[in-house]
Parts: sequence; structure tokens; C-alpha cells
Amino acid sequence: MKWDDIRIFLSVARTEKLSEAAKQLSIDSSTVSRRLHGLEESLKTKLFERTLDGHHLTNDGKTLLDAAHKMEQQAIWAYDKVTLDNAEHAGLVKIGLTEAFGSYFIAPNFVEFHRQYPDIKIDFLQFNRDVKISRNEADIAISIVKPKNASLIVQTLSNYQLQLYASHRYIEENPPISQNNLAHQRWTSYVDDLLFTEQLSFNRDLQANITPDYRSTSVTSQYALIKSGIAIGILPCFMADQDPNLVKICSSEINIERTFYLITHPENKRLSRVNIVWNYLKTLTEQQQHLLMPN
Repeated sequence: MKWDDIRIFLSVARTEKLSEAAKQLSIDSSTVSRRLHGLEESLKTKLFERTLDGHHLTNDGKTLLDAAHKMEQQAIWAYDKVTLDNAEHAGLVKIGLTEAFGSYFIAPNFVEFHRQYPDIKIDFLQFNRDVKISRNEADIAISIVKPKNASLIVQTLSNYQLQLYASHRYIEENPPISQNNLAHQRWTSYVDDLLFTEQLSFNRDLQANITPDYRSTSVTSQYALIKSGIAIGILPCFMADQDPNLVKICSSEINIERTFYLITHPENKRLSRVNIVWNYLKTLTEQQQHLLMPN
């Protein structure tokens, strides 16, 4: 098997579309299709089921995927070892993380990191699902879901608090909000059917039968709705406490807590730049506990 064919196979497995794989690899779709067909011919097996909505791995494809991941990780590590022996504080690190944590906590606090390590480049990759570390979607993941894959390195990064928020406008235009009348308020929340984890469902924490008037898969959109005064909703404190237009409601009765996990693959942990970012993230959250756990 040629490494170029494996790279194409991996890209199609990740994107499930020839056009997306071609874009990632800067080649045309016909080349991707031809090389993929050639790989299947050489292995004498079908690696993908071709459907209208994309390319999906067969059982043989899944078997090859595991081996291909290991080949890729070894190749990346070997390349970095050769090229960065004299420049360990350089290179790219991809961090997969949630929308709010990435935009309102991590990214704004990377000024000091840049001062210390100007040659380490960062990709902040925001996912509304689990980050597939084992598929090299990211070098480091920050997730609210603890992975079950025992081969990964997983550490608790920090707990964080979420509370109920309303805008000054909503408070002025509506009767007083209490624990007893939460079900009668206008709410914004996630689309339950599209949640990738129950950690983002807050009905049990609220102990109220809430029916959102405005739903969104994006917490940033929910934040905008709350800020506009059209609805109330649950937001992370590290996000909402920075906004003077928002007020905590029923803070003594409603105090939701979740956990961020720091995740990587053992092969990634062998890279100096990944360790540097890993340790910076741990130090950052330790120093900023007043934002993550304000109460």
C-alpha cells in the first residue's frame, strides 16, 4: 500500500465525501475516486458503501481505518521528531473544543501563550459533538463528555457552573421570575433531538416543565436571544457574567455544574508542543477558577 493512497482513504473516511476529501488534499475529486478504487482493487475488498449522502465505511474499511490511524500517527511523530528536534517550541497544535468555551474563555486567554511561545500555532476547532481524537480531528480535545476509549489520555480539566440569566429588558417587561413560575416564562434552549450529550439538557436541573419558545443548536444564538430580551435561558457563567446586560435569576435555587475533560492520544503526548499547550490549558483553568466556578 502506498502512503498517498492511505492519506486519501483517511480523508474520505473522515469527511465521508469525495469532494470534501479532495478539497482537504488539494487534488480533484476524480483523482480521489480513482486512487480509492485502486486501493480497493489492490486489497481485493470493498472499503466504502457508496450512497447518495456519502461514502460510509464497510467492516473491512473500519479494520483498515484502525491500522491507517496508527500509520498516520507514527508518520506525524517521526516527521516532528526529525524536523523539530532543534525547534521543539514550534509547529501547529489543533484544539477541538466547545463553542462557548473556545470563544469566551480559551481564545481570549491565549495572549500570554503567544508571548511565551510565538512559534506555536493554534487551530481552535469548534465542534457541536464529540471530537474524534483517535481519527486525528484534533491533537487535544476539551469535552464535556468523558470518553470511554481506554487508549486515550484523559484528565479532568475543570468543573464549571451554569445559571439562569435574563436581560434587564426582560425583567422590566415581565412579572417577577421565581422558581414557581419558570414554566410560564419564555425560554431559549437547545434542540433536544439534536443534542450529542445529555450534559446539555437542563430540565432535570431546573425541576420544572420547560418548553422553549426559541431553540438553537448554538449556545451563541441562545446568548443573543437572552441578551435581546426575548427569552431567558441557561448559560455558562464564564460566558454570561462578562455581560452587564444580563442578570442571574434564582441563583440560590438554580446552580448547575458540569465538567470539562482534557483529552489526547498517547502518540500526541510525545510531542513537545502538544505538552506545552496541554500544560498551559491546565494552568489557565486553575488560575481562572473565579470565572469558571464563581459561586
